[in-house]
Amino acid sequence: MIAQRVRVSPEWLLLREQADASARSAELAERVAGHLATASRLVIHDLGGGSGAMGRWLASRLPGPQHWVVHDRDADLLKLAAADAPGPAADGTAVTLETRQADITRLAPEDLAGASLIVASGLLDLLTADELVAMLAACRGRPTLLTLTVVGRVTLSPADPLDARIGAAFNLHQRRGGLLGPDGVAAGVEELGAEVLVRPSPWRLDAADADLAAEWFEGWVAAACEQDPGLAADAGAYRERRLGQVTAGQLVVTVGHADLLVLP
Repeated sequence: MIAQRVRVSPEWLLLREQADASARSAELAERVAGHLATASRLVIHDLGGGSGAMGRWLASRLPGPQHWVVHDRDADLLKLAAADAPGPAADGTAVTLETRQADITRLAPEDLAGASLIVASGLLDLLTADELVAMLAACRGRPTLLTLTVVGRVTLSPADPLDARIGAAFNLHQRRGGLLGPDGVAAGVEELGAEVLVRPSPWRLDAADADLAAEWFEGWVAAACEQDPGLAADAGAYRERRLGQVTAGQLVVTVGHADLLVLP
């Protein structure tokens, strides 16, 4: 999505797709569907859309016909999006898809001309404040649904004394290089103004999500240790203890996210 900073692997996107689908706000999707109910044809731009998971979640909840335009910097992910296009719309009509390889931080309003709806997923935390302002300026005046921005709150049950230190270091790591990280939701709300609706969209991972929980946990701890090398002395035993709980189906992880919706 932002290739010089983060290259998101196809395997990670596939692993998290079901958890993302379960977490996103169905209420906000229903509001979008109601707002667009009288449109004869929808053109939906998916910013930083990667492998196209947002379309596979949302297209069946919206009226049709629909045409999706997936923007991303990663050509390999765009190939996956094209190969696994969304199924039919809510009324059974066809959904088509095209891909555009582009830097979504450099979009101009004309790049989104004719859009009925603009969407993104897991994006705001990966932007700087200036990039967020520029992107939202390009979107202004159009319905916009921005899902699954991290908010910096993680809860593990049962609790462990090291959880808070790891979480604090991870949040600092998310802000590296001026990225918004867990401040993305607040920055988005400030930029979008009073008309924005915000709803929680947390991941809730339990024994049924063991593979995802383990992969997420490994990345969470690694990023925290990169940010605060002083954690390394305790992190090894902590990692082993927690991954043992994941394997045994004894760990429940809640990762806080929020969804934002603007209906001009």
